[in-house]
This record gives sequence, C-alpha cells and structure tokens, in this order.
Amino acid sequence: MTTTAEPTDEARAGRCDACDGRASADELEPPETPRERVNRRWNEIMQETRVAQTGVQILFGFLLSVAFTPLFRSLDTFDHVVYVITVVLGASATASLIAPVSLHRFLSGQRMKDEMVEIAHRLMMCGMVLLALTIGCTLLLILHVVVPGVLAEVLTGVVMLWFVLSWYALPLWLRRRSARK
Repeated sequence: MTTTAEPTDEARAGRCDACDGRASADELEPPETPRERVNRRWNEIMQETRVAQTGVQILFGFLLSVAFTPLFRSLDTFDHVVYVITVVLGASATASLIAPVSLHRFLSGQRMKDEMVEIAHRLMMCGMVLLALTIGCTLLLILHVVVPGVLAEVLTGVVMLWFVLSWYALPLWLRRRSARK
C-alpha cells in the first residue's frame, strides 16, 4: 500500500530539505540514462527555440517596416547605417534561432540526436548573441531619434550591459558556482 505524504510545515514555509541536511529530490531520483538526457535536452532546446523565435520574428518584422515610414527618409547617414546593421543582425539572429527546426526536419529519424542537440545548442547561443546585438542596435536607432545628444549611446550602453550581465555573466557565474560544490 502506497501513501502520499502530506507536505511538512517546513515545506509549506518554503524551506528546502537540503537546507535541513536531508536529501534533495534530485538526490532521490534515479539518474538519467544517456538517451533520456539527450531527449530532455532536445525538448528543452525546442521549447527555448519557440520562445526566442517569437521575439526575434516580431522584432525583425518591425525592423523591416521601418524603412517604409515617412520619417525614415529624413534620418541622417548614421541612423541609416545603424538601421542596415540592425536589419542584417536581425536576419542573422532569425536564421540562427530558427535553424534548429530545419535541423530537426532534415535529420529526424537519422539517429543523430546527440549531434543535433550539440549543433542546436551552438546555434541557439549564436542566435542569442545576435538577438542581443539586434535589440541593442534597435534601441540605439530609436533613442538616437528620440533623445538628444550622447544620452542615446549612454542609455543603449547601460541596457547592453544589463543584457551581458543577465544573459551571460549570471548564468556563467551560476555554472561555476555549481561546479565548485
């Protein structure tokens, strides 16, 4: 007969078993087989791809429409150059973030999931860098039109620093911290 244990008062209060010296849920679960691990990683990449694709497609659609607005013609050379760079970065980000879908379509059933996961991971990392740069250039273009002087560059720099910290430095720091434990 199996019974389901009620959560303890500590669990209800948000305390974890590891904090109390008890085994965590991860330690009680059996380890993944290599096949389970690659399947889990592939499913995670596909879910992350769905999220990133939506954002990059909306941003890229916005960028494509900008050139056809009346204000675009009155922008100076700097803004036109930033716009061209932004569109190229956006197209590149779109390609990188949608590539795992194409990879899956072409290689599904070929027993290459390990390779697909590794390549999709690299494409996603590349796509995220390109997406951050696209967002930064888009922000620079918009702020350069709206905000006077060097304030546009300063604000864009601050936002890009936040991207670097939250998208790259924090995950790398957490990875190193976890590896030391």
